Amino acid sequence: MAPWSGFWGGRAVLAGADAYRGGTPVVVKMENPNWSIAEIEGDGDGDDEGDGFLAGGRRRRRRGKNAKQITWVLLLKAHRAAGCLAWLASAAVALGGAARRRVAAGRTDADADGEDEATATAPAQPRHSRFYAFIRAFLLFSLFLLAVELAAHANGRRLAAPAAVSFAALHAAWVRFRAAYVAPPLQLLADACVVLFLVQSADRLVQSLGCLYIHLKRLKPKPISRALPDAEDPDAGYYPMVLVQIPMCNEKEVYQQSIAAVCNLDWPRSNFLVQVLDDSDDPITQALIREEVEKWQQHGARIVYRHRVLREGYKAGNLKSAMSCSYVKDYEYVAIFDADFQPYPDFLKRTVPHFKDNEELGLVQARWSFVNKDENLLTRLQNINLCFHFEVEQQVNGIFINFFGFNGTAGVWRIKALEDSGGWMERTTVEDMDIAVRAHLKGWKFIFLNDVECQCELPESYEAYRKQQHRWHSGPMQLFRLCLPDIIRCKIAFWKKANLIFLFFLLRKLILPFYSFTLFCIILPLTMFVPEAELPDWVVCYIPALMSFLNILPSPRSFPFIIPYLLFENTMSVTKFNAMVSGLFQLGSAYEWVVTKKSGRSSEGDLVVLAPNKEHRKQQRSATPVAAAEAKKPPAPAEKKKQKYNRIYKKELALSLLLLTAAARSLLSKQGMHFYFLLFQGVSFLMVGLDLIGEDVK
Repeated sequence: MAPWSGFWGGRAVLAGADAYRGGTPVVVKMENPNWSIAEIEGDGDGDDEGDGFLAGGRRRRRRGKNAKQITWVLLLKAHRAAGCLAWLASAAVALGGAARRRVAAGRTDADADGEDEATATAPAQPRHSRFYAFIRAFLLFSLFLLAVELAAHANGRRLAAPAAVSFAALHAAWVRFRAAYVAPPLQLLADACVVLFLVQSADRLVQSLGCLYIHLKRLKPKPISRALPDAEDPDAGYYPMVLVQIPMCNEKEVYQQSIAAVCNLDWPRSNFLVQVLDDSDDPITQALIREEVEKWQQHGARIVYRHRVLREGYKAGNLKSAMSCSYVKDYEYVAIFDADFQPYPDFLKRTVPHFKDNEELGLVQARWSFVNKDENLLTRLQNINLCFHFEVEQQVNGIFINFFGFNGTAGVWRIKALEDSGGWMERTTVEDMDIAVRAHLKGWKFIFLNDVECQCELPESYEAYRKQQHRWHSGPMQLFRLCLPDIIRCKIAFWKKANLIFLFFLLRKLILPFYSFTLFCIILPLTMFVPEAELPDWVVCYIPALMSFLNILPSPRSFPFIIPYLLFENTMSVTKFNAMVSGLFQLGSAYEWVVTKKSGRSSEGDLVVLAPNKEHRKQQRSATPVAAAEAKKPPAPAEKKKQKYNRIYKKELALSLLLLTAAARSLLSKQGMHFYFLLFQGVSFLMVGLDLIGEDVK
C-alpha cells in the first residue's frame, strides 16, 4: 500500500536506532492484505550469556510484547479496517448513484419493450396488472396499520383527553375484531403454508440424500456395449447417423460460436448433418447466419440453412418444421443445441453410445456449464440454482426413476421416441417438458450424464432473467392442465403417475412458488400487524437456512453467497408466483415468449481456435453472394443503435416497502429474529426493484 512508504515509513527512519532502544527489534512484513511480525535477535544477545540472572531477565522481557509491538499491531489493524470502510463507502456511493439514475430515468417494467431486439411475437401486456394493484393495496393497508400501532404505542400522550379516549376505544375495538375474525383464518393459512413448506423441504432433503448415496456408491450410467473410439473408420465402431439441430432467433451475438462448435464435433463427417434453424425476422441477421453456413459448407461440413416463412409455434414450431424434411428418415438420433451452447468435440462420442443395445432409451441429457457464472451477483446466484438442479434433481431422478424434464438443449433424442410420443407440439411455452412427459407416458427411459458438460451463457440482466423465469414457471402449469387427463388414463405404474402428478407438477412447480410468496411475502408481514397469529423462528430462519445450505452444496465455492441466495430466492418468488397463476388460469402473459438475451462472451476466445484462418475468411466473405450483394448496394444511412436501459420493477419495489414497514412494526413488539429477516428481505426486494443486482447499463 502506498501510504506505508510515506508517513509511517519516514517516522521509523527519523527515529533511527533510538526507536528500538530498550525493546525487541521487529520486522513488519507488508504483504497486502496480510501482515506478520517476527522478532530478531540483536547483536548484543550473545554477550549477555555470561551475565547470569540479569541476562535471563532481559531475555524474558524481550520475549514479551512491548508497547511498540502492540502499537504496530494496532496500527496495522486500523489500516486494514480503514481500507474496508473505504471500500464499503465507495460501494455505497456507487450503489446510491445507480439507484439515483434508475429513479431519474423513470423507466419501469410497465413500459413497452420497443427497444428489445430479442422479443419474439408476443401479445401486448397491460400497463397495470391486477397482481401489482393487489400488492399496492396491501402496502397501503399495512402503512395504515403501522400508523394505528404507532399512535397506540404513544398511548395518546400528545392528544387531547377526549381524542385520546376515543382513539383508545377505536383501538380496543380493532384489537377485539382482529383477534376474533382476522387472526384465526390468518393462522390457519399460515399453518397450511408451513405444512407445505415442510413437505417441500423434506422432498429436497430426500433428493440431497439420494445425491449423497450416488456419490458414495459411485453410481454412474454406463453404455451397455462399449463403442470403439476410432472415428476415422465408421465401420470400426458405433457411429450411427445423427442429425444436429441449432434453433435460433435473432441471436447474432452467438450464432458463430454454436455453428463452429457443432461443425467441429468429433464424428464421421458422412454420419452427421447440421441443421441451422433460423427463425430470425431481421434480414441482416438472416444474411449473416446464411453466410456463416456457406463458409462451413465450403470447408466440407455437412450443414444446411433453414428459414421459415411462417414463424408459428416459436421453438416447437421451428423444430417440428425441421423434422418434416424428407432426409430426416435417414437418421436415427437428433442432438439439439440452443444458439448459445458450445458442445465439446467428444460430445457425441460420450452420449450416443448409451443408445446401443438399449432399445428402451429415448433421451440422453448432458449438464450445462456456464462461461459467465462469475460476471456479477445475479449470475453467481443463478449458478447456485442450476448446479443444484443438475447435480441433485436431474441426476437423482435419472438414476432412480429414469425420468426427468428435458432441458431443451444439450441432449440427444432417439427419433423413434420423438415420433412415438407425437412429435413437437406448440401448445405450451415449455415444449421440452411437454415432449419429455409424453415420452415418459409411452414408456421411454431417460439417462442424465452429470460428467458430460456443454458450455452456455447465463442471463446477465435481471430483465432477461425475469422473463426467462416467467416462461419456465408459466409453461409447466399450462402443460399440467393439458396432460393431466392423459396421465390419469395412461397404462403406466401407479407410482409413476403419483410421481408425475404430486411431485413433478404439484409440489415442485405449483406448491413451491405458492408457499414461498404467500408465507414470506404476505403472511409474515401480516403477523407483525396481527400478533395473535404468529410464525415460529424455525420457520422464518432455521429451516430456510438449512435448505439454502443444501442448495449450495453442489457449488461449494459459492458458499459466501448463501445469505444473498436465500434472500434472492424469496425475492424471485414474486415473478414465479405470478407466472404460475397466469399459466394455471390462462391469463394474458401465459403464452409470452421472449428469447433470452445473449452477450456472446463465450465466443471471444473459442472462435479463434474453431473458425478458419483470418485470410481465408476475408477471401470467402468477398466471394459469397451476400457480400457481393452488399457491395453493390449504395451506402445506407447509419442506423440508430437500439439502447438498453435499467428499469424499476414496481412489484418488487412495492413489496420492499411493505416488508420494511412490517420490520418497523416488529420493533414495537421486540421480535428480533423477525425484524432482521424482514429488514434484510426488504432491502433485497429494494435492490431488485431498482435493478441493482444484474447488469448495470450506463
